[in-house]
Amino acid sequence: MSYSRIIGTGGYLPEKILSNEDLERMVDTSDQWILERTGIRTRHLASENQGTCDLAEKAAVLALTAAGIAASELDLIIVATTTPDRIFPSTACLLQARLGNHGAIAFDVQAVCSGFIYALSIADKFIKTGTVRHALVIGAETFSRLLDWTDRNTCVLFGDGAGAVVLKASEEPGILSTHLHADGSYKDMLTVPATVEQGRLKGDGFVKMHGHDVFKFAVKSLDRIVKEILATNQLDENAIDWLIPHQANIRIIKATAKRLKLPMEKVVVTVSEHGNTSAASVPLALDVAVRDGRIQRDHTLLLEAVGGGFTWGAVLVKY
Repeated sequence: MSYSRIIGTGGYLPEKILSNEDLERMVDTSDQWILERTGIRTRHLASENQGTCDLAEKAAVLALTAAGIAASELDLIIVATTTPDRIFPSTACLLQARLGNHGAIAFDVQAVCSGFIYALSIADKFIKTGTVRHALVIGAETFSRLLDWTDRNTCVLFGDGAGAVVLKASEEPGILSTHLHADGSYKDMLTVPATVEQGRLKGDGFVKMHGHDVFKFAVKSLDRIVKEILATNQLDENAIDWLIPHQANIRIIKATAKRLKLPMEKVVVTVSEHGNTSAASVPLALDVAVRDGRIQRDHTLLLEAVGGGFTWGAVLVKY
C-alpha cells in the first residue's frame, strides 16, 4: 500500500504586525477583552503590494527546500484559500507559474478555515491511487482584506499568512486517515455574503459572524470528529503525540484538548502570535513545531479544523 508522507514544511507571515494595543486605537476594544476571549495578542497583515500568491510562494519555497526536491518534480499543487488573487485563474496556477513548474495538476480548494485539511485529504487520495508522486499543499490567506475594521467582533480575530507541506508517495505510513464533513444549513452563521455581478461587488463584502453560535458548533463538531478518527484507527487518546488544531480561539483549543484528555503541553498553539489565519493556520502551526524541534519523525499528529460552511475535518498523520 502506498502512503502519502510529509517530507517538508514551510511557513510565512507578513512583516507587518498588528497588536491588541494598536487595535485599541482603531476600534472600541481592549487588550484584556481580546486576550480573555480569544487568546490573541498579535496578528500579521499583508502589505498593500502583497497578494495571497506572494505569501504562498514564500511558504512553498521553504517547504520545497526542506523536502529537498525541485518545483519541477511536483505532480500536484493545491492551494487552500478563501482570498484568491483573481476570480480565475486559480491561485494554484499563479503559484505554479512563479515556481517554474509546467504541467502539474493545479487547483484551489475553498473550505475556509478547513481548507488545508480538505486540500491535504485530496492530495492524499491522488497519491494513494498512484496518480501523483509529489504534491505541494498550501493554505494561504490575505484574510484581513475581508474585515470591517470598525467591527470589533471580527476585526480582532484574523490575520494573514501561508503554510505549506510537500507530500511524497511512500511505502512507510504517513497520512493514516482523513475525515471531512460539511453542513450548508449553517451558511449564515459565518459568512461573507457578497457576490460579484457585472464586474462589481453586490452585497456586503465583509465577514459576518455569530460568535457564540460558532463557538458552540466548533466545540461539538471537533469533539465528534476526534472520536471518529480515533475509532477508525482503533486508537485511544494516549496514541496522539501532538494535537495541531485550527488556531481560531484558545478556548476552543483548550476545550478540544480537554475532551481528548491531552495536556496543553501536547498541543501546538500559535493563536497568540498569529491570530486566526483561516486555511493557513494548521500548516503554519505544523511548520512552527517542526522547525523548533517539538515534532519528530514517527510522532503521531492529529490535525483538525472547522470553518464557514460549516466545514470541518481532521487528518491523522504519522510524521
